[in-house]
Amino acid sequence: MASHGGRGRGGGRPTLEEVAARAGVGRGTVSRVINGSPRVSDATRAAVQAAVAELGYVPNTAARALAANRTDAIALVVPEPETRFFAEPYFSDMLRGVGAELSDTEMQLVLIFAGSDRERRRLAQYLAAHRVDGVLLVSVHADDPLPDLLTQLEIPAVISGPRSAAETLTSVDSDNFGGARSAVAHLVSRGRRRIAHITGRLDVYGAQRRVDGYRAALRDAGHAADERLIETGDFTEEGGRRAMTVLLERHPDLDAVFAGSDVMAAGARQVLRESGRRVPDDIALVGYDDSAIARHMDPPLTSVRQPIEEMGRAMIDLLLTDIADRRPAASRGLDRRRAVLPTELVTRASS
Repeated sequence: MASHGGRGRGGGRPTLEEVAARAGVGRGTVSRVINGSPRVSDATRAAVQAAVAELGYVPNTAARALAANRTDAIALVVPEPETRFFAEPYFSDMLRGVGAELSDTEMQLVLIFAGSDRERRRLAQYLAAHRVDGVLLVSVHADDPLPDLLTQLEIPAVISGPRSAAETLTSVDSDNFGGARSAVAHLVSRGRRRIAHITGRLDVYGAQRRVDGYRAALRDAGHAADERLIETGDFTEEGGRRAMTVLLERHPDLDAVFAGSDVMAAGARQVLRESGRRVPDDIALVGYDDSAIARHMDPPLTSVRQPIEEMGRAMIDLLLTDIADRRPAASRGLDRRRAVLPTELVTRASS
């Protein structure tokens, strides 16, 4: 029997009916095999797969998705400038975890930056057209309108870190409070008494919780928190430089610094070196994230490890569960879900 060479009887693309005829089964059986249904015998599955291979049949996944009101796409939305995304290891680690968890599915990942007003307007139009089945939101600030837009559009969404204690969206986070508390407790245990803190942007709930953990560790040690030892950064290297400069001018006798990210710790380290302070002899330094930056600093940086890749995987698991249940969230009656993964202090030479 001659092969069709990827052409149907009319010379066009092979159809589902032609595959069924070649395999000697019904159209529904072919559909079940293509969609991976277990309700097919091994012999029938082999016959259908052979017919698919002989005819060069390609399933029309777009039509299947349309019929099921699905796009088979997920958007990873980052409401930050692209420059920050590529400068901070947090984002690449998160993307790695998300990609790894999606690799065994047929879902496509769409990366969308929404750092400007123009990009946000374009994103709103894109989401309103229901071009994706669900959304992962990474690095969201307290006043960001995107989560509320997703709720209004009834698009399944998972957020990396809640906007506040009253977050209504499903979220995945690390234990920011406990991680910061362990970092400062470590500095206290090393005999440090004038411990400064460079915070992240305080419109980010995780940064707020790290400040809370810093204060709690000082209380645990019987020390009153000096608010003048707290300086706001912005999770960037330059922000770490600015904050460290201010802190040294304000408290030249400080003997330790807990930075809310490794990137800010790197900026602080530059200022300490320029000012003639030795790390850790004069001033101990601890970061947060345990990124590659921490391992490559001189001296290597003590840092709080948060399981960023695992957070990305958990976000995908929760989102796929929500996508599988297409009813509106209000009719599902689901309780608010918040996954909090543990952190770990990794001690190195900087402290």
